[in-house]
Amino acid sequence: MPRLLHTGQVIIDLIMAVEKLPQSGGDVLAQSASFEVGGGFNVMAAAQRNGLPVLYLGRHGTGRFGDLAREAMAAEGIHIGIAHRAGQDTGLCVAVTEASAERTFISHIGAEGELTAEDLGGVKVEAGDYVYVSGYSLLHVGKAQALVDWVLALPGEIKVVFDPGPLVESPDAPLIKALLPRIDLWTSNGVEALRFTGAVEITQALVLLAGHLREKVLLVVRDGPQGCWVSQAGSCQHVPGFRVEAVDSNGAGDAHTGVFIAGLAHGLPVLEAARRANAAAALAVTRWGPATSPGSIEVDELISKIFGA
Repeated sequence: MPRLLHTGQVIIDLIMAVEKLPQSGGDVLAQSASFEVGGGFNVMAAAQRNGLPVLYLGRHGTGRFGDLAREAMAAEGIHIGIAHRAGQDTGLCVAVTEASAERTFISHIGAEGELTAEDLGGVKVEAGDYVYVSGYSLLHVGKAQALVDWVLALPGEIKVVFDPGPLVESPDAPLIKALLPRIDLWTSNGVEALRFTGAVEITQALVLLAGHLREKVLLVVRDGPQGCWVSQAGSCQHVPGFRVEAVDSNGAGDAHTGVFIAGLAHGLPVLEAARRANAAAALAVTRWGPATSPGSIEVDELISKIFGA
C-alpha cells in the first residue's frame, strides 16, 4: 500500500469563534476558544481516516505544544519519521473564525520550521509513495533548501504533491523554480492559483499553471462550495461540490487534499477521487475546528445520499 509522506508543519491552533473581527486596536469577545492540533496535521488526518497510511517528516517540539502534536498524531495512527525532538516547542497559530465561516490566521513558527539533510537522510521511500510539500515549508530558511534538495533526489516513481498555500505568490523564486519540474500533483484553492499565475479565472489559471509544470501533471484547484477543477494533459473538467450549511471553513481545503490523495492511492479514477474530496470538504465545513475531515464511511454516505450509489 502506498503511503503519504508529509513534509509540512504540524502546529497548534488556538481557535476562536467571533461574530466579526474587530477593527485595528479594537476588541471583541469570542464565543468559544480551544487549542487544537492543526497545520499539516489536517491533511494527514484526512488521508489516514480515508485509508492511506501516513508518515510525518517534520520536526516536533519539546514542550506542551509538542506533546499535544505527538498525542494527536498517535491517536490518528500517524507515524513520526523523525524521532528526536527539537530544542524548542512546536509553533502556534491563532485561528479566528467569523460568523460568515471565513477564517483569519496569525502564526508563530517553532520547531517545525527547522529540518536538515541529516533528518531526511534516513527516510526510506517506496515506489508509489506520495510526498507532500507545502509552500509554507519553502519560506522557512532553516528547512527549505534541505527539503528541496531531498525531494529533487527522490526516484521518479515517487509522486510529489505540491500545495503552495497562501504565501507562495509567484513562480519566480529560486526554490519554486527548482521544485516545479518535479511536481506530479498540484493542489490549491482558486485564490492561490489566480495569485500564482496572475490569471483572472480558474480555467485560465489551469492553462498557465500547466505551462510551468511537466506534461501530464495533474492539477486540482478548489473552488469553494462550487467544488473543484481538475486538469491533466490539456483536458480540464469541473467537478461539482455538495450543498451544505457552512459554519467553519478552517481545514476544509486540507480535508479535500488528504481525501483526494487517498483516493488516488487506492486506484480511483481522478474524477471519482475529486468527487470524494468534494464530499469530504463539504462535511468538514459543517464542523468547528481544523482537522474536521470525515472518514471514508461518512464520505460514502454523503455520496450515496446525493447520487444514490
